Amino acid sequence: MTASEDFAEPPIPADTTDPTAPPLHEACAPLRELLGVWRGRGRVDYPTISGPYRFGQQVRITHDGRPFLRHQAKAWLLDAEDRVLRPAAWETGWWRPGADGRLELLLAHSTGIVEVFYGRAEGSRWELTTDAVLPTATAKQVEAAHRSYALRGDGVLECAESRAMVGEPMTPHVAVELHRTTA
Repeated sequence: MTASEDFAEPPIPADTTDPTAPPLHEACAPLRELLGVWRGRGRVDYPTISGPYRFGQQVRITHDGRPFLRHQAKAWLLDAEDRVLRPAAWETGWWRPGADGRLELLLAHSTGIVEVFYGRAEGSRWELTTDAVLPTATAKQVEAAHRSYALRGDGVLECAESRAMVGEPMTPHVAVELHRTTA
C-alpha cells in the first residue's frame, strides 16, 4: 500500500439509506421504515435540569447490506426563535434485529454512557428498554431508559425517551418529531 492509498476510501461498500443498493439484509425488514436521514425539533426536560429546553436533532439510520442498521444522532439546543444555542447530545450505535420482531439497540453516548436496549418491532412502532447501562467514571448515573419510535401515517417519526437517572424514578425526558430529509 502506498501512503496515498492509506487515506483513500476503504475498499468496502459505504453505508447507505437506500434499501436497494446494496440490498437490505432480510433480517432488517422490520426496521426498513427507519432507514433515512431524519431531522426535527423536540423538547427535553427532567426534574434535575432547569428546563424544559427546545432542541433540534438529526438521526441518520443506514445499512451496508449486513444484518444490522447503523444509528447516528446529533442534537443541538435551540432558543425560542429556533436559533442554535450550542451542540447537545450525540450518540452512535447499531440496531440489531432478531427473530419474531425482537430488537437489540446498542448506543454509545458522548456523555460517557453505553446502553444495551432490548425490545420489539410491531409494524411501524419500535419499543425498547435498557437491559444494561454502563457509565464512565465522569458520566451521570443512569439506572434505566425506555425509548419508543413510531412512524405516523403522515410520515413523521415520533421519538420519546424516559429515564431513571441521578436518583429520580423513570420519568419522561425527551420527545421529538422527525421528518425524513435528503441531507
